[in-house]
Amino acid sequence: MALVLPAEHGLRRVIGDEETPDGEVEGLDEADLLDLHRSLVLLRTYDERSLVYHRQGRIGTYAMFWNHEALQAGSVHALDDEDWIFPSYRESAIGLLRGMPASTVLSWWRGHPSGWWNPADYNVASICIPIGTHVPHAAGFAWGRKLKGERTVAIVYFGDGATSEGAFHEGANFAAVLGAPVVLFCNNNQWAISTPITAQTRAEALVDKAAGYGMPGIRVDGTDVLAVYEATREAVERARGGGGPTFVEAVTYRTAAHGTADDNSSYADLERIEEARKRECLGR
Repeated sequence: MALVLPAEHGLRRVIGDEETPDGEVEGLDEADLLDLHRSLVLLRTYDERSLVYHRQGRIGTYAMFWNHEALQAGSVHALDDEDWIFPSYRESAIGLLRGMPASTVLSWWRGHPSGWWNPADYNVASICIPIGTHVPHAAGFAWGRKLKGERTVAIVYFGDGATSEGAFHEGANFAAVLGAPVVLFCNNNQWAISTPITAQTRAEALVDKAAGYGMPGIRVDGTDVLAVYEATREAVERARGGGGPTFVEAVTYRTAAHGTADDNSSYADLERIEEARKRECLGR
């Protein structure tokens, strides 16, 4: 069972710390836990290797996702195989969890034609670079599947900065009004390139925006893979059962630069980065 910490605006956690014991997630057995761990290691290995390839000049500008692996692995494992994934550039390697070859994703970062795949092969849409423009795509896709009488659910990933974009609001409103079976998954890593979350919104938490569209919201510790899995599974079950969309805010802290073309030492809190690295998701 997830623990909700009221002092952190309803932040769900399962993995404990020095003061809080570990919780449990109903329905996960030892094999499931090992699968989650393997997915974390796979994503971490890919991310670290990609940074090396960039420094060697073998791929172009790269958006790292170090310490974001738990929100990717936890949410994907909560999906069924027929469900669809709409990634942003921060989730560029999420197709690896669906069997996509690493060479395909690396070719995408090189701008090589072999880096484009048929989305129907993996139920993974093309990586979206424009901020938030794929939210309406995911909502429309999910609504279309609903009209066909299918039980398919879509999940769309975006950062905290995307919640300031019109496309996000249009997609969220569309999904809520039409009851589209879609999970709006926000990776709140506190930074939109160099713009902090405090300059993005006056809302106490991004999950509060869900109420404006008449949909439920879940705020979860994005470095806790078990809590992310449980929260996403709840949202997916609601969508598949006809309950419409859910907004999930996974709270993390970006411990690396925005990308290889960015230097975050000029604007980020280096002490907070160091603290976040001590609690990174794979170690937890």
